[in-house]
Amino acid sequence: MSSENSTEKRILSLWLPDWPVYRLARANKLDPNAPLALRGARQGGERVVALNGAARGLGVSRGQLLADALAVASGLQVHGEDPHGDTQALKQLSDWCGRYTPWTAPDPTPVHEEPDGILLDVTGCAHLFGGEARLVEDLMRRLTGFGLPARIGMAPYPGAAWAVARYGPRAVTLVAKDKVRTVLDPLPLTSLRLDMAMVDDLARLGMKQVRDLHQLPRAPMVARFGKVLAARLDQALGRASEPISPDMPLVPFRTRLQFAEGLVALTDIEQAIRLLSDEMVPLLQQADQGARRLELHLFRTDGMRFSIDVGTSMPSDDGAHIAALFSERLTGFGQGLEIGLGIEVMVLHVTAADPIAHTQADITEVKKSRLKPRPADLGFLVDRLGNRLGFDRVGRFEPRESHIPENAVVFIPAVAGIRPLEEDREPHDWRMEERQRVGRPLRMLPCAEAVETIAEVPDGPPRQFRWRRVTYHVARSEGPERIAPEWWRHRTVSQGHAHVRDYYRVEDDQGRRFWLYRDGLFGRETVNPKWFVHGVFG
Repeated sequence: MSSENSTEKRILSLWLPDWPVYRLARANKLDPNAPLALRGARQGGERVVALNGAARGLGVSRGQLLADALAVASGLQVHGEDPHGDTQALKQLSDWCGRYTPWTAPDPTPVHEEPDGILLDVTGCAHLFGGEARLVEDLMRRLTGFGLPARIGMAPYPGAAWAVARYGPRAVTLVAKDKVRTVLDPLPLTSLRLDMAMVDDLARLGMKQVRDLHQLPRAPMVARFGKVLAARLDQALGRASEPISPDMPLVPFRTRLQFAEGLVALTDIEQAIRLLSDEMVPLLQQADQGARRLELHLFRTDGMRFSIDVGTSMPSDDGAHIAALFSERLTGFGQGLEIGLGIEVMVLHVTAADPIAHTQADITEVKKSRLKPRPADLGFLVDRLGNRLGFDRVGRFEPRESHIPENAVVFIPAVAGIRPLEEDREPHDWRMEERQRVGRPLRMLPCAEAVETIAEVPDGPPRQFRWRRVTYHVARSEGPERIAPEWWRHRTVSQGHAHVRDYYRVEDDQGRRFWLYRDGLFGRETVNPKWFVHGVFG
């Protein structure tokens, strides 16, 4: 029983009954066919919390005291449980299931205390694999190849899919919307995700299957057992919504490629990235959007998934540009990609996009490009540097209307965007004249550093100063250049704030040149002015 209507909600529940043991065997390279069990501290002492089929064949059961299990099966291999490791590995497998749908999440309601399931919202995805039956067949085939036992249930609602995956008569059950109640009725009440205490109470009243609850009036049901029982029944039958919330960002644009054989050559992977990028371009252009953040997911044939993320400083709908950013991350900057037996699926996501402003190309564009870089070229350079070094380390300096040196420019991060070059924008005459007259140092310190000085006269240039534990003897000096505080931004001197600065360009006896200033006018603003180094000349 299945439904091929691509617009109908379809939820796939994947149950992995031996997941903790499988994860342990794979992580420690143990024989998966040997009888394995996990122990954990529970009420009454250490008990068996997970086991595989071989251990069950020896008479061991979940929840059994460890001493009793060892007495029954002398060859049983027992290892300690690792709930955190199981959860992390299940999250990785959930990410791998993204090859079928972007909406995947670990099951929040496991049968036992250990995580053992995944939920996939495959609505509108089945046709990519030739239908629901082909999708499920492909998933089961791959899990079997991993040596991982699994059961699958597919239904319009998460509760129904969960129930048939764990308690259905077959390993794979596809349920159509009009058959949900028919399929659920003969299942035990535990299929509704109820705790065992409530199931035992219902059994005392003669209710052991889902069909028995239909005969119980709603008001007495809620009064006797609370809202949980009614809510679980409504969720399984689709009367109450139960959304799947994957822990991933919203993906507005997505392209995907699947290969008949795994790609093992880096050149083939780069070619596939170019194809994905080219397919993404019309999606972005139709929405007048440009990509700002992209993620590339590579699915290996052994169930592992790798992710690479890149960003752009300005919205981009250039497929070659996007492909080049990923190629650099793959080849040159230590991404650590392990191809293994090959990459079988690649998915490109645009996780952040902004409106893109289209501009009319000039007939003299080629001629202009010889004189100065175009905005697109500048943005491409920033993107390459940002993805290589980190966007927080790449930026530009932007002038500000201020005479105070540290306030004259501000650092703008690359992620703030690259503005197009304005051909008609002229620099302020006063700023250019001042810089040509003053001759500011090439290297400004991030913060002025205090120095100890000796001067011939209190308001004259220093003859000797000590900076960073080194003493410098001044041979020549030029100045001062006096910079007054900006009274409209700072408090007055009487309130104990900004002082006048006298800047000097000094050269020591070794030819090294520094930019120093005295903070405060001697005798008028302070009786003990302080000196600072603010820059170093090339």
